[in-house]
Amino acid sequence: MTNRALATSYLVKARKRLLVLELLLREDAYSDVVREAQELVELALKGLLRHAAIEPPKWHDVGGAVREFHARFPSITLSELEQIVAASAWLRKEREAALYGDIDFIPTEQYGIPDAQRAIADAKLVLDVVTRAIAQSGDTQS
Repeated sequence: MTNRALATSYLVKARKRLLVLELLLREDAYSDVVREAQELVELALKGLLRHAAIEPPKWHDVGGAVREFHARFPSITLSELEQIVAASAWLRKEREAALYGDIDFIPTEQYGIPDAQRAIADAKLVLDVVTRAIAQSGDTQS
């Protein structure tokens, strides 16, 4: 399997998660929206890196790697770069809390509509930027 084939696979998986986010929002599963949005963002950004033949780091927030290799993604503006890096960092920070919570942090009680809406907006932004960046790189398989 090539880096580009794997990158395409990651984007397919990310797009499927976007559909799930809307369902979870309708079901008032706000913490699950946050968790799935994090996975979507992670997959999309790792797909972007793989598409450029960059081995993604083995951790969840790869925004730093995207920033480091920004020159490899000329269609991503500095403003967009900062937005996707911030989205990745926020969602990574919320990852475990949104799924597992803690004795004093019940995810189904702590997350609300604003959190879910922010997570969806961030996920859509990242997916849009990554999809455009890959398409503009001249590769048509994405």
